[in-house]
Amino acid sequence: MADLSVFSSPLLGIELCLGLISLLIWRRYCSPLRDIPGPFLASFTRLWHVGKIFAGDQNLELIRLHDQHGHFVRIADDEVSVSHLDGIKKLLLAPIPKGYWYSGTILPDYRFVAPMSVTDPKAKIALSKALSSGYTLSNILRSEDAINRNIELLLGWLDKFSSNNQPMNFDEYLAYTTFDIVGEVIFSKPFGFLTAGYDIDHSIANSGYLSLFIAFASFYKKLCTLLLTNPVMTWLQILPMGHVYNTAMKAVDERQKNVDARFDVVAHWFRTHEKMPKSLTMRNIYAQATNNVGAGADTVNCALQSFIYYTIRNPDYYGRMREEIQQAQEQGMCEGKVVTYADAQKLPYLQACIKEALRFFHPVPMGLPRTAPAGGISIGDRTFPEGTILSISPWVVHLSTEIWGEDAREFNPDRWFREDAVELEKKFFIPFGAGYNSCPGHNIAKLEISKIAATIVRDYDIRQVDKSQEWKWRANFTLVPHSWPIYVERRVHKSSHASSDV
Repeated sequence: MADLSVFSSPLLGIELCLGLISLLIWRRYCSPLRDIPGPFLASFTRLWHVGKIFAGDQNLELIRLHDQHGHFVRIADDEVSVSHLDGIKKLLLAPIPKGYWYSGTILPDYRFVAPMSVTDPKAKIALSKALSSGYTLSNILRSEDAINRNIELLLGWLDKFSSNNQPMNFDEYLAYTTFDIVGEVIFSKPFGFLTAGYDIDHSIANSGYLSLFIAFASFYKKLCTLLLTNPVMTWLQILPMGHVYNTAMKAVDERQKNVDARFDVVAHWFRTHEKMPKSLTMRNIYAQATNNVGAGADTVNCALQSFIYYTIRNPDYYGRMREEIQQAQEQGMCEGKVVTYADAQKLPYLQACIKEALRFFHPVPMGLPRTAPAGGISIGDRTFPEGTILSISPWVVHLSTEIWGEDAREFNPDRWFREDAVELEKKFFIPFGAGYNSCPGHNIAKLEISKIAATIVRDYDIRQVDKSQEWKWRANFTLVPHSWPIYVERRVHKSSHASSDV
């Protein structure tokens, strides 16, 4: 019988401790990243970053650190946050691998692969290409009437709170709207939140916990697989967002059988699957549908809240948008129950306010990590060795005074009419990411935001119940504000239409 006493020897414990200490010392004092400033704990472990994710303030902490240390900040033993002016070009716009964090973002389990979780550029581009036809603007516009029906339900709730003069938790109803519209656009089946008027099975609330879990657990893929993203959880239908994900998975199956449904996004995917079943599997389709539900709804919800919150806190901005819409109405535009996307695109000041909302309060607080390729990569006067994780934070870039000027940390839509606005937008405005990993659903998001924003500004006066109350939020995987109740009052004007009953 083998002698196992060696494994219980005190020497083994001592050796393990010495090995761990040696590893930590190497990371802190011998690593090629040793001279890059940052929190002490971050120089030898990922735990500092994970702690900030749990605290919900990683975005603000990154801004503070870059203000203190400059273009390069070490936020983990193997990761550097980059704010250099060449960062976007060298990292996001280049075909280099994504950071390993992305590989842990697989939902509902590791068998279901969506483009977001693929780190190899060529493989990611190939899978995205197979899904891309569904996201074209021309295809999304086919669903505009269906999107209008969901927006009209939102307007019905606004009218109800207006007529009753009751405070409204606007963030909740925007969440219902964005989730239902994602379901409508992807597979012609909203989740029913707007009709019900409440969070069915607490699905949207659960998405907040999922956001926190994904944000940190994706750094630890094996742990993520053990606790959440495994076939047993999928088989038991114990999915992270309950009603939403269960409905999404079932809706894909039902949609595949419904030959009479309109040609929505998933219909394009089915057609590609039939032509190229190896390039786009059914599990790829399930994965992309479920990914769209969570990330797509939360980010648009955040953008819409940011747009309303910051413009009503400066009535001049809201008033200028209203005047612009009234002038458009005199030319026969912006009529009907819901403003069309085409008309909303012709409102430059409203679009400037939308851009500023996305710049000033970005829905994604996580950095966008890339891996230094073979031979390393040079940014500015610094060369990083192969394998180094280099990340770009949209919050750091969008609020950089070096890029946007001294008023970068002020909400100011007028910046989008300055002489350098076009160049700044091209180089440094990344509301939907950049390069081969940019958000595939940006057309859906732009359409939703434009239509809802224009219609609400045209038809409603909004004020906070307590004008001094600031909203609350946590910066996990996505960032969705809450707790800023409003009073809403419907305006009466020549083109006013009664909205759908609730």
